[in-house]
Amino acid sequence: MRVLVLTTSYPRGPEDVAGVFVRDAVEHLRAAGVDVEVVSPASFRHFGLAYGHGIPGNIRRRPWLALLLPLFLLSYARAARRAASDADLVHAHWLPSALAAIATRKPFVLQLWGTDAALGERAPLLFRPLVRRARIVVGASSALADSARRLGARDVRVVPSGVDIPEHVADPEEPPHVLYVGRLSEEKGIPELLEATDGIRRVVVGDGPLRTLVPDAVGFVAPGELGAFYERASVVVCPSRREGYGVAAREAMAYGRPVVASAVGGLLDAVEDGATGLLVPPSNPAALRAALERLLSDEPLRRRLGTASRERARERFAWDACVAALLGAYRDVLNQ
Repeated sequence: MRVLVLTTSYPRGPEDVAGVFVRDAVEHLRAAGVDVEVVSPASFRHFGLAYGHGIPGNIRRRPWLALLLPLFLLSYARAARRAASDADLVHAHWLPSALAAIATRKPFVLQLWGTDAALGERAPLLFRPLVRRARIVVGASSALADSARRLGARDVRVVPSGVDIPEHVADPEEPPHVLYVGRLSEEKGIPELLEATDGIRRVVVGDGPLRTLVPDAVGFVAPGELGAFYERASVVVCPSRREGYGVAAREAMAYGRPVVASAVGGLLDAVEDGATGLLVPPSNPAALRAALERLLSDEPLRRRLGTASRERARERFAWDACVAALLGAYRDVLNQ
């Protein structure tokens, strides 16, 4: 099977974090024997729209870049069409990639990730025709699958993005501390995180527009080095105001750490309240702090939830299961 992956975000090297989960899926598909070629902005002229702060972020910072979107999409479509000549099918990541997928004249799977689904629902007349052209639409969470259905998708599948499950995990550091991993931005709930953890031992990993508000943040950490941070933590917090998937929550679960998460989007698929972690209302620092304090003060509860979360991750988020689900979707597309 020959698959062409189209993505507006893909790492150019080990220091890039944008699109890491797409690259990981590609590598696991290749390990399963699939012949995968990737077209990303690294392989065509992107007019300064890609990388850096991402396409939406770059346009917010330099609004005139929006005038170059037609040229970006044309360049993308040309590169996709050239690469698709011997492909059996196309896997298009993010809604704008559907335009390039259509240009290939190959059957395609469309995968929504969050920001693109929100954009599509704000302008359904523009994006609904693109979604309906896909043979199958994949969402990494139930929330994304629901967005796809609202946009008119004909066949929707929930396929989680896989995480590596370490064979052994050491005990967390003492005294216990809270870990946050992710972008330092409003939508990730950073203001709530700062208020809720005032005076609480915490480690913040990440970078973003709110970095100046978090002087103790350690900044960017390469994905391959994050495991040590999860292992040292006692509790991982995901306070997002909106979240299409929630990679950090699932990575924390793979390390057997209980997660305190906002009850939004893809986090609802990962964290079962009282079983693998604690869910709190979004944008509620008081509830967030209460949940963190409860876990930090109760080691048996942390251990029970952490054990259950690691088992849940092994059952639902391990790469073998995720790749098998993707391959099943590919076969269904080819058999239509």
